[in-house]
Amino acid sequence: MIVWLNGAFGAGKTSTARELVELIPNSTLYDPEVVGGGLGLLLPKQRLAEVDDFQDLAIWRRLVVDTAAALLAEVGGVLVVPMTLLRQEYRDEIFGALAARRIEVRHVVLTVDETILRARIDAREERAGDPGTRTRRWCHTRIEPYRTALGGWLGEDAYAVDNGGRTPAETARAVADAVAAGLAGPCGIVQTPEPTGETLAAGVLLFDEQDRFLLVDPTYKPGWEFPGGVVEPGEPPARAGMREVAEEIGLELDAVPRLLLVDWERPQPPGYGGLRLLFDGGRLPAAEAGRLLLPGAELRAWRFVTEEEAADLLPPVRYRRLRWALRARERGTVLNLEAGDPVG
Repeated sequence: MIVWLNGAFGAGKTSTARELVELIPNSTLYDPEVVGGGLGLLLPKQRLAEVDDFQDLAIWRRLVVDTAAALLAEVGGVLVVPMTLLRQEYRDEIFGALAARRIEVRHVVLTVDETILRARIDAREERAGDPGTRTRRWCHTRIEPYRTALGGWLGEDAYAVDNGGRTPAETARAVADAVAAGLAGPCGIVQTPEPTGETLAAGVLLFDEQDRFLLVDPTYKPGWEFPGGVVEPGEPPARAGMREVAEEIGLELDAVPRLLLVDWERPQPPGYGGLRLLFDGGRLPAAEAGRLLLPGAELRAWRFVTEEEAADLLPPVRYRRLRWALRARERGTVLNLEAGDPVG
C-alpha cells in the first residue's frame, strides 16, 4: 500500500512523511525527488533544459512507479510518498500504473491557507549552491496551479487534512488516523492488469446525430480514448468491442459493428504494443445518447466531439488512428495501418 501525501510546494509534506513512518507500522519513506535527482545525472543537459519540472519527463513518471514497485517487493508494508501532483493526467498515469501492479494508493492532500503557505515558502532555508531565491520563486509560481487543482479534481480525488495550524507530528497523526479509520480510503481506480506481451484491443466509434463521435476520459491513464478495451482470449474482436461499450457506458449495441481499420502499434518499452482495431458502432439517437452511464472507478467523463476538437484530447498516436478511421468510414473501406500510417 502507498500513502501519497499531496499538496502545494511548502505544504509540509516531507516533514509530515518523516513523522508518519513512525506511526504506521512497517512503513518506509519513499521520496520521488531522489528519482529526479538521479535523472539530473543521467539525462543529457539539452534534454533537461527542455523542461523546468522533472514531472514533465515521461521517464520520471515511469521510474516513480517502477521504483515504488521494487521498494514494496523488497521491504513490503507501506510506502509513505510525499510528492506534489497537480496535473490530473500525471495522477492518472502514475496511479493507474500502480493500480495495474495491484498497488493500493491512499491519496491525502495537505491543505494550507495561502498566507501561511507563502510565509513557509519565503522561510525556506538556503541550499548549497542555491541562495534560495530561485527555489522560492519557483514555488510561488506553483501556488495558482495548486489552488486550481484543489478546487477541481484534486479536491474530489484526495482526502484533505488541514495542517495550517498543526505541527508535522500533529498532521501525521491526523493522516494516520484517517487511513486507519478508512476516511482516506483506497483510490477508486480501475486495476487493469499490466500486459506481459503484445495485446489485441478493440475500440468502437459511436456517432451522434450531428456526426460527432464519442470519447471517454479514463481515470487510469492520461488522455481521452474511444470506448473499448483489450480482447479476452478466445473472444471475437467485434464482440469484445460490444462488451466494452456495454461495460463502460451501459449501452447494448443492436448490431455487430463494422471494422474500419487495423493498426499495428509498435512495442515501446515498457509497453509491448500489438494490434488495435477500430469499429463503426453507428449513430446513436439523442434519447439513447442521453442515457449513457459511467463506471466511476474507470471513467470520469464522456463527450461527443468533432475531429478538430479531438486533436486536443487524444494522444498523437490515437488521433492519427482516429483520422484514418474517419476516412475509412467516409470511403466505406477498411484500412491497414502500421504505427498510425496506412500501408499496402
